[in-house]
Amino acid sequence: MADLYRLLPPDGIKILLVLFLAFLPGLEREEHKATATEYAFGGVRAFPVIGLLGYATALLAGDQILPIVLGLAVVAAFLLLSYWHKLQSAGAAGVVSELSALTTYLVGALVERDQFWIATTVSVAGLFLLELKPTLEGLTKRVPQEEVLTFTKFLLLTAVILPVLPNQAFGPFSINPSRIWLVVVAVSAVSYGSYVIQRLMSGQQGIAVAAVLGGAYSSTVTTLVMARRAAEEGRPHLLSGSILMASGMMYLRLAALVGLFNSRLLAVLGAPFVILAGLALAAGWLWSRVPDGQTGKIARAFEGRNPLELGAALIFGLLFLTMIVITRLVIMYLGRSGLYSLAAIMGVTDVDPFIMGLTQAAGSVTPIDVAAAAILVAASSNNLVKGAYAYAASDRKTGLMSLALLVALAIAGLAPLVWVLRL
Repeated sequence: MADLYRLLPPDGIKILLVLFLAFLPGLEREEHKATATEYAFGGVRAFPVIGLLGYATALLAGDQILPIVLGLAVVAAFLLLSYWHKLQSAGAAGVVSELSALTTYLVGALVERDQFWIATTVSVAGLFLLELKPTLEGLTKRVPQEEVLTFTKFLLLTAVILPVLPNQAFGPFSINPSRIWLVVVAVSAVSYGSYVIQRLMSGQQGIAVAAVLGGAYSSTVTTLVMARRAAEEGRPHLLSGSILMASGMMYLRLAALVGLFNSRLLAVLGAPFVILAGLALAAGWLWSRVPDGQTGKIARAFEGRNPLELGAALIFGLLFLTMIVITRLVIMYLGRSGLYSLAAIMGVTDVDPFIMGLTQAAGSVTPIDVAAAAILVAASSNNLVKGAYAYAASDRKTGLMSLALLVALAIAGLAPLVWVLRL
């Protein structure tokens, strides 16, 4: 085979590649024509010919681009006649076959210019779009219009706002606007990913799965929602175990966020976070399996809100900026004990801004071991607060179970301090 490859001229190999890449959409269109009742353009002969035409035109053009453009215009004119005929015979018709033919012409030209990867990628992507027509069209029924707007907001946060922010430090606290907004984007992306999975799995998951997904979104919100449902359901083991699982997912969420912005901090906290998450998920699942005297499934208990509201992103950005300033002031004037006290206080609220602020300070303003210890304290404090929330919002039995489980997780979350503070 290697000898045969060497015997073939380079242009011969290119022509074979053009024929192969053009034959694939031609074959798909040929299958489409076999099931179509109206006129359809192209097949296993037309598409390879168009691909060869693109290749030959690019070869004759040399370094010039104008002949390739003129050739594309000629092919487009013939395809326009085909589309006009299709409209005359069917009244309403799609244009995907004609556009695929134009793409095939460009694939031939790209191969001649030695752009093999781009040509192959364009051809394969086009083939996927042709084959996945039913699936893609079905998305319009499964994806509400507001979700399209949600994704547009995400693109606004990432592709529009982020690139124009200055990537340099300002002021005595070294405030980097690009870095701050990157943290906002990362936190929003993690929450949005969990939110999307929940929407796709809507109506298909049980309470335990909803707790895991909700914990990746917000363990505090998930705890409150499930605690409020507890009085109605009479399933204390199931709901308290699920609440513990949601808090276990918090550690995986924090590990992902810390790892994105401070690999040295993740090296210290990664193993403890994974172990704590595994223990909480396993213990919560086993506890939720204990019979409660009632059987049957209960309705899903968590429906996350869209985490990509621009107002919410701005509020998080302001909180994050505030926590950077407060954390650095505490470190400068109160030292380690002040930072640990602040970590315990921040557990009462959303710990994400505080922890993300420490990812920026760790290794520069704050020693790695001190920042890691403060994060462990904040996470454990947050678990204690969630235990209090669950006790106050649910029935007495579920509240006591949830409080006991979350207190145990909070104590376990402080155990790594023995190792971290020795680093």
